[in-house]
Amino acid sequence: MEFGLVGLGRMGGNMARRLARKGIGIALHNRSHDVSEAIAAETGHLACATLVDLVAALEAPRIVWLMLPAGEATEQALQALLPLLAPGDLVVDGANGYYKDDQRRADLLAARQIDFADAGVSGGVWGLENGYCIMFGGSDAAAARLKPYMEALAPTPETGWLHTGPVGSGHFVKMVHNGIEYGMMQAFAEGFALMRNKPGFDLDLGAIAELWRHGSVVRSWLLDLSAEFLAQDQDLEAIHPFVADSGEGRWTALEAVEQGIPAPVMSLALMMRFASQGRNDYAAKMLAKMRQGFGGHAVKEEGK
Repeated sequence: MEFGLVGLGRMGGNMARRLARKGIGIALHNRSHDVSEAIAAETGHLACATLVDLVAALEAPRIVWLMLPAGEATEQALQALLPLLAPGDLVVDGANGYYKDDQRRADLLAARQIDFADAGVSGGVWGLENGYCIMFGGSDAAAARLKPYMEALAPTPETGWLHTGPVGSGHFVKMVHNGIEYGMMQAFAEGFALMRNKPGFDLDLGAIAELWRHGSVVRSWLLDLSAEFLAQDQDLEAIHPFVADSGEGRWTALEAVEQGIPAPVMSLALMMRFASQGRNDYAAKMLAKMRQGFGGHAVKEEGK
């Protein structure tokens, strides 16, 4: 056994399950050890209470795949792993990390003759059944070592995974992927809102979404998911209009600025997520007061 997986959340846990289905045994570690034990009991994998135990359980040269939240959690795990690993080992960051952090981390590990790869993973909670789309950056040697795991995790051994290039390229491609995702989601949301609010037509949004799934230019997995929930509930009255944003959307907008490449759709989609979080409320109040000031227009007061 050469492969260890650290982090068994929604993505990491299902990746462990998919590898087991493909007959690949691995070592597991999670901050909550009961999660590791539960998944190990289900899959036959080896549960390790600590990172020390995980590294000790793996045959050298090892592969340790981090499937943790991007940022501080990944950084802390990497720092804890460093003194435990040996030359020839390979660390993979499977979080939605920032590609510039990958380049820094690769240099840090290279000083200890430890290889590093960055893997952008798409597929969400459906990856267990459908397979994951994985885009990863790293050396050719790292790619060769990871190939059997990519083939097992992807939808098929031949499709759904790609060695995109050097370290950082995997997360860069995933960053752009998520920026595109923001724009697509925003376009669907705006279009269905226009249809929902059109008086006189009484449009069946579930039926329209289902219609578009067949032969339409806009058919997609996002449309499939929309058709499914709209068939059950078109009003969405119980849903609070708050949409979180992840790092990739912000990084994509910043990258567009750095390169001087116009990316208005992705950037505006990110701004709309900020607006949904209440971050446009003060600006809207300013607008209302200015309009009152120059035109005497009434303003609505809170609670009225």
